[in-house]
Amino acid sequence: MGKWNREMKKGIVSLIAAFMVVSWVGIAPARAAEVNTEVPKVIERTSPSVVAIIGKPSSEADKTLEKNRFNLAHGTGVIVESNGVIVTNAHVVKDMKNIVVVTSDGTTYNGHATNIDEESDLALVKIEATGLSPAKFASSSDIKVGETVAAIGTPISFALRNSVTVGIVSGLDRSVNSQYQLIQTDAAINPGNSGGALINMSGEVIGINTMKYAEFGVENLGFAIPVDTVKYVLKHFQLYGKVKRPYLGLELEESWEAVVGLPSSTGLRVAYVDPDSPAAGAGVKQDDLITSIGSNKVKTMVDYNETLKKYLPNDKVSVTVQTGSSEVTKSITLGESQTQETKWTDDADDASLDADRGKTKIGDSHFGWSMKYPAGLVKSHQSEEGDSVSFVDSKGEFSLLIQVDSNQSDELSPTALLNKLVGDDESDYDSAPSTIVERQYVKREGNPYGKVVGRSGDHGYIQTRGYLSKGSLYTVQLFVTKDHYNNDFKQNSYNDLLDSFQPDFNDKDESLKDISVYSTGSTTYTNEYGLSLDLPASWQQGSYTGGSSFYSDDYTRTVHINVTSASSGDTLKSWVDRQRKQFEEVYASKYRKVNEPEELTLAGVPALKVSYSNSLGNKWTAGNSLFFIKDKYKYEVEFTYPQEADEEETAELLSTLTSSIKVEKTNMDQELGFIQDLDELQDPNRTVPYKNDKFKYTLQLPENWSSDNSYDSKDQGSKTFVFTGGHLLVHADPKATYEELVKAEEAKQKKSHENDSEYTYTASDVTLFDGVTAKKYVVHYASYKIPYQETVYIFRKGSISYAVSLRIDEAVQTEANEARLNKAFDSMKFLDSAKK
Repeated sequence: MGKWNREMKKGIVSLIAAFMVVSWVGIAPARAAEVNTEVPKVIERTSPSVVAIIGKPSSEADKTLEKNRFNLAHGTGVIVESNGVIVTNAHVVKDMKNIVVVTSDGTTYNGHATNIDEESDLALVKIEATGLSPAKFASSSDIKVGETVAAIGTPISFALRNSVTVGIVSGLDRSVNSQYQLIQTDAAINPGNSGGALINMSGEVIGINTMKYAEFGVENLGFAIPVDTVKYVLKHFQLYGKVKRPYLGLELEESWEAVVGLPSSTGLRVAYVDPDSPAAGAGVKQDDLITSIGSNKVKTMVDYNETLKKYLPNDKVSVTVQTGSSEVTKSITLGESQTQETKWTDDADDASLDADRGKTKIGDSHFGWSMKYPAGLVKSHQSEEGDSVSFVDSKGEFSLLIQVDSNQSDELSPTALLNKLVGDDESDYDSAPSTIVERQYVKREGNPYGKVVGRSGDHGYIQTRGYLSKGSLYTVQLFVTKDHYNNDFKQNSYNDLLDSFQPDFNDKDESLKDISVYSTGSTTYTNEYGLSLDLPASWQQGSYTGGSSFYSDDYTRTVHINVTSASSGDTLKSWVDRQRKQFEEVYASKYRKVNEPEELTLAGVPALKVSYSNSLGNKWTAGNSLFFIKDKYKYEVEFTYPQEADEEETAELLSTLTSSIKVEKTNMDQELGFIQDLDELQDPNRTVPYKNDKFKYTLQLPENWSSDNSYDSKDQGSKTFVFTGGHLLVHADPKATYEELVKAEEAKQKKSHENDSEYTYTASDVTLFDGVTAKKYVVHYASYKIPYQETVYIFRKGSISYAVSLRIDEAVQTEANEARLNKAFDSMKFLDSAKK
């Protein structure tokens, strides 16, 4: 019976499907014909309003990419004014140099970005032109789900300018990694289409193409910025030169339903209130719910941002806030969002799109080599030091590798050189060809070389040449596929390229392109928190939890970065005051200096600089700590250096550092959440228990002390607990008697005093704990010019003898630090078996 039901269902489904096919057959051809004739006419009218944009991408991470003639980026734009104003995506032109715009008729113009708004992902590009065809914009109310649309753009390759794909509007009011609503379409939007037009069948622009969802198995899922957002941004660009966004001063969180895409029944939770903000002044607090702004309900961040588009800074707006079970409407005067202004990239010195125009040779000035530079030769990789560089042919016919070994003798014999090229060295075994077809030493005047040609299985041929010059071995290796190598014409061109190699670089030859990466300048570092800064190229980078560290090549100068979240209500001043107080509590007054905070601006926001210095008694270390709060995160950049360092050099380095600091949301790790500032929670007097079962004692130690295993014995008989400028060391010995330990300690103290009269100590008998007899030694000395005090107690408890050392440097011998050290020792208690 069940099987019959299933078969019946199949039959019914088949009948319905057949009916649908018959029904649609009657109308589909007519509609298809209508669309087919409609699209070409619409494209013919609108295509002149769409342009292609190409330029050089700026690379902060690898400046050498900017010099690669094949390293280009492209996108699309839409003409909005006949005098050459073009709208495109911000991500297309933000980091683009030497912009070139090509209109649909193939006319080329130089362009430059005039306005960039990253939050909407829109920007304007200006070209010097007249009589262009501006696009017509649709009304947002006329856009319907299911209507036919076409996307015009420049997908994949710049040669595919003004390509057209057709689809429908799949959905409206979409939110996909954007602040505002997007239009969803199944018209193909591929890389390079960004900034192009999404048009309806009336030839009107309904949106600016911005992104495609790319994942295996997912097709026809593209998005465009709706025309009302485009008009909003263009109007602000025209009136103010930027988008003037209102500011409440809130960090908001969506409900779980909103995050997963379900209809939400609640408002937005207040996760953080910026101090001195309009919302803070109106009494909005953390964990309140924002349910509406004006007459608009806000249940998602897109709702919130779309609503704020209706207002300007200084407008009064009613905000409905739910606190607990009560709801109240507050009148708030909006502030202005102070986002960091996006600076478009300046053109390179050579305004030509081809970075290598006029360059017919290529080489490295630092390592001293050069050769011909065919138009199709593309640098594919270069080592950080520049001693290894590889090239590929743009058509994929061959690859070329040049390596420089700077530790070779010019006295190497031809035989030894050829052996090196063949790979007779064990270290070079993997690079040896499977069959050698030619090997010779070529006595070319001025630059003799070793030559080895080998066959690499069935893959192709490898020709390797080696040149000895000025204490370096230059190895040039060409790999060619079998088919191309057997082509006499091509083989002549390959040999011509190899013959052009010279272990020499003529820096006066203007046709010679220099690809040296050797630099004494600066390098830009960017971390996952969006922070970027410039430091000398010779500095090294290290890392630790919660921040980053950078060191000069001699390790005398350091930059430390620490990033944490700003707690609700915390201010820049209160944060800096806490940090100064903690610093002052660590060091005794004569060993520290700290100046009043100095106001400045970093990353476009108010900042404070605190200059300080400290010493343990031998050398003074100076430093400048830079503090600022941006986008709910606290950034501290600490620059330290020897106090005796060259003042002019240090000031120049600090100036470079401060002027280069930027924070960009686009560089932030999208998974960043709340990062607790541990200093806010730290209580230096809070203690935790330590228990040593084997040697029968316990201690209550400050929580911020750490255990130093480098001084500890494997059996835990010796255990060291350290803090800045001191330690507590417990040595337990069940084999030695009390008298033996005292005798050994006495001999040690006497010998130290005999070796250095400045080493002084006193010895006395004391009573500890519950009437335990002990020997006490108090030492005063300066080790490596660092004065310290050490107190040693020797006693026996039960079957175990103990020697406990309390050491503290004079530089940190504050009343609080000394009290914590003594309290830790006084907390020592003994397990039952040790008391017997």
